[in-house]
Amino acid sequence: MNNGLRVIGIIFLALFALVVVLPLVGAAVGLVTGVLGLLVSLAVALIKLAVFVAVVYLVLVGVRALIR
Repeated sequence: MNNGLRVIGIIFLALFALVVVLPLVGAAVGLVTGVLGLLVSLAVALIKLAVFVAVVYLVLVGVRALIR
């Protein structure tokens, strides 16, 4: 059972690496079309938004802890 989960984890890690690395390699080589470039920039913007929301949440939780 443990080996099966390990294999599934490795497969998902490989798929994630391919999804992340292929657009970056394509951009470095210059093969990325407008659609892939748009998807990558959209993903970067979404990550920035998520980090901003997380920081705001942590600040709010910190202020709430100080008030109590």
